Amino acid sequence: MRIDDGVTSYTWLEDWAKIPDSASARRGWAHHALATTRRGEIIAFHPGESRFLAFDAAGDLIRSWETGVCEAHGLALVQEGDAEYLWIADQGARRAPEADYQYEPAPKGWQVIKESMDGRAIQRLDRPDLAVYVENRYAPTGIAVFEERFGGNGDIWVSDGYGQNYVHRFNAAGRYLGSINGEEGAAGAFKCPHNVWIDTRESDPELYVADRTNHRVQVYDLEGRYKRVFGEEFLSSPSAFAAIGENLVIGELRARLAVVDREDRLIGYLGSNEAVCTADGWPNQKDDRGVPARTDRLQPGRFNSPHGLTADAQGNIYVSEWLIGGRFVKLERG
Repeated sequence: MRIDDGVTSYTWLEDWAKIPDSASARRGWAHHALATTRRGEIIAFHPGESRFLAFDAAGDLIRSWETGVCEAHGLALVQEGDAEYLWIADQGARRAPEADYQYEPAPKGWQVIKESMDGRAIQRLDRPDLAVYVENRYAPTGIAVFEERFGGNGDIWVSDGYGQNYVHRFNAAGRYLGSINGEEGAAGAFKCPHNVWIDTRESDPELYVADRTNHRVQVYDLEGRYKRVFGEEFLSSPSAFAAIGENLVIGELRARLAVVDREDRLIGYLGSNEAVCTADGWPNQKDDRGVPARTDRLQPGRFNSPHGLTADAQGNIYVSEWLIGGRFVKLERG
């Protein structure tokens, strides 16, 4: 099946990733990010286990490894010399099938952690010592690193999208530097800053914040100064980012990808299917007891709930969706 954004055409490859069949894979409620390695491997997370999965471009599972995180909700793959590492934003809870898919806190709670590509913990970030967290939850959801290979200083930006609607900045050594919450600029306070991304397409890098519940993206410089906002006219639920050449793909939880140009102008949508979001039980459906169950509404060429997003060097797009059993789609360019 072919789909396009009005300019670029892709082949839709349904169920691209070959996840080993198991009860945990079928019953787990997938809620994670994606990343691409230097060799073109796609890093995903198991729908129901604390395990990373590495796939090749054909969707074959190359390897997997256990990790100490509950959920790789946010991912940033970084290169340091010849080595690669994963920075992970773990909100610290997962929807458990044995609890009728209510959130069950993990024993370790939230984590912001840097791991080797075999699951060894390398570095951890502490929760900022802010008054807002004295009695309120911290739930990090997104992470971005201003890498030295792009002329950066190693600063780490973490979005608290499911907690108190802040974005925090740390230096490469893990020292807390400061926070933003949207009130600095003309657009106003964040409401579910679900993800962050550092745009290095030009010589003056910028921080993009997926201000999801406000249906927009806010843009800052890398000192945390507000610059602009865009998308209120054409975004519904920005959740993830991936650059392809001069364009930016924005994963929208409400069943589509939006593609924007270098000036943040809409080019078009991919796989748009917003009607499914009004169906009872979305992103799943309900069984006879009213408990969430795997949906039978999935359609090739139409998204259900894009959550994780990455792209490879050839401009192919990979999407993970937020639903029981997970769904992995590849959009093959050309």
